[in-house]
Amino acid sequence: MADKLGLYIHIPFCRAKCDYCDFYSLPGREEVMDSYLKALLAHIKETAPTAKGWQVDTVYIGGGTPSVFGRKRICAVLGEVKRRFDVTRDAEITCEANPESADGKFLAAVRRVGVNRLSLGMQSACDNELHAVHRLHDAAQVEEAVRLARKARIKNLSLDLIYGLPGQTMESWRKSVEAALSLKPEHLSCYGLKVEPGTPLDGRVMRGEQLPDDDLQADMYLWMVDRLAQAGYPQYEISNFARPGCQSRHNLKYWLGKPYIGFGPGAHSDFGGRRYSFVRDLDRYITGILEGGRVIDGSELIPRRERSGEYLMLRLRTVRGIEEWEYRREYSMNFDPLEQKLEEYEHQGWAAKKDRRWHLTPKGFLVSNQLISDLLIAQEAGTLKNTLPKLRFGRPPVGEGGEN
Repeated sequence: MADKLGLYIHIPFCRAKCDYCDFYSLPGREEVMDSYLKALLAHIKETAPTAKGWQVDTVYIGGGTPSVFGRKRICAVLGEVKRRFDVTRDAEITCEANPESADGKFLAAVRRVGVNRLSLGMQSACDNELHAVHRLHDAAQVEEAVRLARKARIKNLSLDLIYGLPGQTMESWRKSVEAALSLKPEHLSCYGLKVEPGTPLDGRVMRGEQLPDDDLQADMYLWMVDRLAQAGYPQYEISNFARPGCQSRHNLKYWLGKPYIGFGPGAHSDFGGRRYSFVRDLDRYITGILEGGRVIDGSELIPRRERSGEYLMLRLRTVRGIEEWEYRREYSMNFDPLEQKLEEYEHQGWAAKKDRRWHLTPKGFLVSNQLISDLLIAQEAGTLKNTLPKLRFGRPPVGEGGEN
């Protein structure tokens, strides 16, 4: 049986930049869309031979806002993927979209070429909150986009929500969650607002604008976890909830350390034991692919043992968590120092053990950065203690996560 592979395709165009966004996306660059399409097609063609013997079972088109790239270009990209890669018949093919640009023609066209999962940027059901961060749509457009998606026979729909928005209250957050549930999606991604350095929102906060504080955001999160579970959407990752069988197969590749190849400026890959990324510069990427030039921004070979840190960081984002013998078998490392820490977390209500697997609780997810950091320290100390003097191992690498 062939090994399975995920593909990520970055579309770095948008109509306007939201105040909180630090993804690599560019408004007002429509004039280079055709050149970018040529570069993507060339890059896909050039890369495909390296994946011979692999089957692609997930494709994720993210951004930016892929729906502003236009249906014909998205269809051309997916057509090239299917020509060059061995894509399974049941592959999960996701396309992100924003409500104001997800019209009926776009949705029907991408569905015909294989898109079977739509990730829609709802963010809030309150127009004042959407306007506060310069989202281009309103709540009514979300409902219309969902209607059009169902009309296009897209049966797997994911909605994004954000808690902690300017002016948001517990009451308005509950309204947004209930509005999302009323639309009957198969999946929900619910993220806490993060103020990224250099974004317009960061400037607003620096000038004194107040956001919902940490305690209120924690209350929003814990209420949401319970409410979504009651509604039939159990949590399977820090920020992700799904009906049974509808978890994002592509994003699970990231959290479970499975291989994937990315295309586009700023896209990351983890394939063949090597992690690499492309330059966060649209023009350099286009020129480099079409005319020859360096497009790799960074590349590193990751030995298996050094991935033990990633095992902790990524798997503890999920409800599945980690397991002692899985860890020992994969990395030949002592689990005892981690078990001691996890037992401490269990006493605090931050972790739990079920069927021999350790996972963080919702309360633990709220402080997961600190908990995982302490586990990495315990892991390194245990490695040094149990390693012969002549052997040296590097510090576990710091990873990244989340749905694009």
